[in-house]
Amino acid sequence: MSNMVDPLVARIGARVRAERERRRWTLAQLADASGVSRAMIHRIERGESSPTAVVLGKLSGAFRISVSSLLAMAEGATDGDNPHGGIVHPAEWRDPATGYRRRQISSPRFPAEIAEIRLPAGAHVPYPAAAFAFVQQIVWVLDGRLTFHDEDETHELAAGDTIELGAPAPRAFANNTAEECRYAVVLVRSEAP
Repeated sequence: MSNMVDPLVARIGARVRAERERRRWTLAQLADASGVSRAMIHRIERGESSPTAVVLGKLSGAFRISVSSLLAMAEGATDGDNPHGGIVHPAEWRDPATGYRRRQISSPRFPAEIAEIRLPAGAHVPYPAAAFAFVQQIVWVLDGRLTFHDEDETHELAAGDTIELGAPAPRAFANNTAEECRYAVVLVRSEAP
């Protein structure tokens, strides 16, 4: 077993810690707010454990920011210090539980957050309602089929289909097919948290 820390996992951990410290929360307070154990949060913050998409959803919900916002700073790297743009070299984060892969396409400076998601066959990724607070979001299926659970409603989306998300609700992204599903998420903040 390697003691090497994945740089992206370390950056995600640093981002979680920064969000927690910005709020002046203890590990116990974040654990209470998110439903994620103190031990797991501690391992994530130290870069010792790659969080699953479900855990990231719980943590982002506690912070009242989107998963995309939570990961944006960790994933996105741009060339140069130009405040008006630059080439983005997105890193890919992989959920260790489902194989879900995510790349932040836009830089943290861009007014909309854009991410590309690859959802493997058979994967199911739920998020709590709090993960959708203060954002407006559209999901655009690029390849494959996506089963989208929006609280009590289920939507079947094919390549080219989009769905605009309404008020925060518990949601889940599922791929009930034998082929990978690739989709984009475009998110804009609707209010300051």
